[in-house]
Amino acid sequence: MSSPGPARPVGLTTVRHLTGLGLGLVAAGITAAAGVAADRLSKDRRLALALDETTGGGRGASYVDIPDHEHVVLASDGVPLHVEVDEPRGQTADRKPLITVVLSHGYCLSLRCWVFQRRALRAAGYRVVLWDQRGHGRSGSGATDSYHIDQLGRDLHAVIEEVAPHGPLVLVGHSMGGMTMMALALEASQIVRDRVVGAAFVATSTGGLASVSYGLGAAAGKAVHAFGPAAAGGLARMQSLVDGTVRLGKDVVNFLVDWGSFDSPVPMSIAELTTDMIFATRMEVISALMPHFDRHDKREALTVYHGIETLVINGLGDRLTPPAHSEEIVRLLPGAEHVVVENAGHVIMLEHPSVLDEQLLELAGRAQRAAADELATCS
Repeated sequence: MSSPGPARPVGLTTVRHLTGLGLGLVAAGITAAAGVAADRLSKDRRLALALDETTGGGRGASYVDIPDHEHVVLASDGVPLHVEVDEPRGQTADRKPLITVVLSHGYCLSLRCWVFQRRALRAAGYRVVLWDQRGHGRSGSGATDSYHIDQLGRDLHAVIEEVAPHGPLVLVGHSMGGMTMMALALEASQIVRDRVVGAAFVATSTGGLASVSYGLGAAAGKAVHAFGPAAAGGLARMQSLVDGTVRLGKDVVNFLVDWGSFDSPVPMSIAELTTDMIFATRMEVISALMPHFDRHDKREALTVYHGIETLVINGLGDRLTPPAHSEEIVRLLPGAEHVVVENAGHVIMLEHPSVLDEQLLELAGRAQRAAADELATCS
């Protein structure tokens, strides 16, 4: 399946891998790079502002939703996790049992990235749970050695146990959030086997990220992998300098966010939302998580999802988790629905929200029918 290209959101792993590089350029006073970025952005931003006009966005646009319930869930190591719950708004009489959709965001984002999907799902009669991963959004921070994929799986387990302890589940994960779903399958396989009736892996990977070049070419990509974690670690000790440099080098920073997140023009308001989420994430969290992506390998976890209604969706222009990574998930999950979106980068939920909304609603519908059939069989 393909989709026409809307606009440009926020980068994940790449942005933060490349943010250190971009900040270094600015700090070193390489004005040529800033000039190129400013020229590129002046064109892109004019288009972005025009898109705001046609979509009703702009600085007055609201991408903040008031949840029906807010919770603080304590992780296994005591870190407070911010959780929001939306109750269904649509017709639920024929939705038996009621499905809860759990949305897990990616690296350097927050639950705000799901603004369009939460609206579509609750309007269609589903219960929606969103949460901020540790060190992101409104969740608390943990010890440096707690930032790894296995712990994120335990965090998701804690969220489910606290706010969705009963009934069928549809799990949706973007990038690091998809990896979190894989870690959950190894941490609490019985929950996945007994309760998960649908799963969506959005722009994510089972492993092999150490070979990703981020669209920079093999040599430059290797350099980012080799020196990125150390550079981020150094910057983590200079957060105030980082914040100041980001303000000073705004053009370069915006260029990198745009480049790493989208593959088509996005409204300015969406670009700003993405940038806000990314740079609200502290360097100490970014640097602590970064090395674990290259070591990530959760192929065995997908066996737990066999037989579950599954959607795998990715952007054709994704530089952070290229299409081959989604193809590997599909290979390991025979029968999974695979959707490739043209003119889409890494942050599909903000770049092409209507496409992802449609696909998630179709997945939830299939999962609902499967859950109803199972309930009827057991009756």
